[in-house]
Amino acid sequence: MASQLKHTPLEEISKIHERVKATFASGVTRPIAWRRQQLYQLGKMLQENEERLVKAINVDIGKPKLEATIADLGVVVYAVVLALKNIEAWAAPEKVDVHALPEWRRGWDTTVYKTPKGTALIITPWNCPYIISLGPLVGAIAAGCAAVIKPSELCPTVSQTLADLFPKYLDPNAFAIVNGAIEETAKLLELRWEHIFYTGSNRIGRIIATAAAKHVTPLTLELGGKCPVVIAPDANIKLAAKRILYGKQANLGQICVSPDYVLVPRDKQDEIAEAFKEVHGEFFPQGTLNSPDIGHIISPAHRQRLKNLVGSTRGQVILGSGVAGEKKMEVTIVKDVQIDDVLMADEIYGPILALVPVDDIDQAIRIIAERPSPLVVYVFTEDETIRDKFLERTASGTIVLNDTFQQLAVHEIPFGGQGESGYGAYLGKSSFDTFTHQRGYIHVPLAAEPFMKFRYPPYSDEAVAALSKFGMHLPLPKL
Repeated sequence: MASQLKHTPLEEISKIHERVKATFASGVTRPIAWRRQQLYQLGKMLQENEERLVKAINVDIGKPKLEATIADLGVVVYAVVLALKNIEAWAAPEKVDVHALPEWRRGWDTTVYKTPKGTALIITPWNCPYIISLGPLVGAIAAGCAAVIKPSELCPTVSQTLADLFPKYLDPNAFAIVNGAIEETAKLLELRWEHIFYTGSNRIGRIIATAAAKHVTPLTLELGGKCPVVIAPDANIKLAAKRILYGKQANLGQICVSPDYVLVPRDKQDEIAEAFKEVHGEFFPQGTLNSPDIGHIISPAHRQRLKNLVGSTRGQVILGSGVAGEKKMEVTIVKDVQIDDVLMADEIYGPILALVPVDDIDQAIRIIAERPSPLVVYVFTEDETIRDKFLERTASGTIVLNDTFQQLAVHEIPFGGQGESGYGAYLGKSSFDTFTHQRGYIHVPLAAEPFMKFRYPPYSDEAVAALSKFGMHLPLPKL
């Protein structure tokens, strides 16, 4: 089923940009009824083409049907349904509670209008090509924006499938796919957009941010990083190993929220290592390489990089490290990994899990706090004091207690990074908010002119005294 990716001609990219800009300027995307119809069509596209879309992602990255339908396609359908149920409430103007306002401006009709930002550019990676491209698109449609998606050339079957399906379901004047690689992306970044949404590496994120700065374009960056796991002394070790390995084996660790390294109590490291071996045997009775429930590494070059990491670590490989063909690699566990080891240098982005022994929780916190802020911190504990320490003394986009990966199913909280792991967020209402401008509005009554007379020149001591009562000389509330 593998598709030959048809690159969008460079001269066509400017025409697509002009077309979606003109569509947004016409006002056609603003009515809630139109947005609802496009959201419905997006959901219909996924449901009517489920088999084709699942096969496409399996061809490109070997993703099993369960992961493709539940964790990638299904999450987009859930986002569509959530938006359809809530779009009127999300888009409704917000009136400020007049009782919270000073009496002199309670009649100003103070309102926040939710207006679409305009035309959006969504640049996405290969690892979860449906949710990472179409998830933000749900927010853009719900907000009333037009959008262009640039999917990854490393997923040619998926990217071409989306390009084939889009014009059959969505308004082609408002939404488009641009396929290609570096040259096509560079052309897109030359153009003016009202919002750019990028998911990928930190290195490319900096390039995207530089291009966005040229037009002062608002930007969402989802960049990942080394996501740490902490197993506290009180944790249920077997269950922790099971839930950590579940998160690590998903897409063979090629996910921005994949557990990267595990900080473990030094005196329990061997017990934890044995728990990982036991769980691995339960997950993959015939071994990783022979399992139909696991995908492959995206490219031979990436697989070689991972193989080199295993060959260079000073830690002890206790499980896995085997390879097959050009893209297969076993889930690999390495214990006794030190802070300055090669496995701790950069995001692993593969099926290698490093166990890093620590003396206590405070040392674990210091290790996390001294590194760039990750997209997520995973902590396994039932001790609220330990939980509170991580909440107060570490930084991350999200913090998850006693599980991995599952925060992506919770659309009621924003999903996004902090610092080196990016900025901005999406999922649920956060997706809508990302592509929405909160436009403030007031209507100052003509009848307020008697009060306004104090602000006009020539200024007087009487005016200063009168107006200071509402600002400079306001009594401070007691602590």
